[in-house]
Amino acid sequence: MLDTMKVVAKRIKELRMERELSQESFGKLLHVSQDTVSLWENGRALPTTEFVIAMCRQFDVSADYLLGLRDY
Repeated sequence: MLDTMKVVAKRIKELRMERELSQESFGKLLHVSQDTVSLWENGRALPTTEFVIAMCRQFDVSADYLLGLRDY
């Protein structure tokens, strides 16, 4: 479980940084707080299914990629 959390955290941060978004602006796109984005990026919490879907749609990536099941 820890490895999964690390991969998800890394991928979320990469998505955000590739788009040059602050944690706050990333959170606004997903309707969550900056604190929530920070928890996700630091591996202290995993996004719910609802937010995984929202990120995949917003940033045009697959859930398999976001969750570390595939590298593309």
